[in-house]
Amino acid sequence: MSRIFSIHEEAEVEINEAADFYDLESSGLGTAFIDEISRSIEIVTRFPEAAPLIQGRVRRKTIIKFPYSLIYSLHPNEIRLLAVAHQKRRPFYWRGRR
Repeated sequence: MSRIFSIHEEAEVEINEAADFYDLESSGLGTAFIDEISRSIEIVTRFPEAAPLIQGRVRRKTIIKFPYSLIYSLHPNEIRLLAVAHQKRRPFYWRGRR
């Protein structure tokens, strides 16, 4: 079944802020972060039910090379990226997002 993939506007901000931070740490690291996020999104779109459930229909896909996770909800016709969350900060801050 093919689902539309959408990104919550705050998740987009989180991606950009993290990439900017990594670029300040080391030139090109922000691009590597974006590339890893893109690979993880591709995996989620191909295998949306592979990541573990963490609350209701919300799942968490761990990013391999960075301490972040994709937090997404799975609906019949849509995969919605709710957050790109750092694994050591503010757990469940994204709960109010739809």
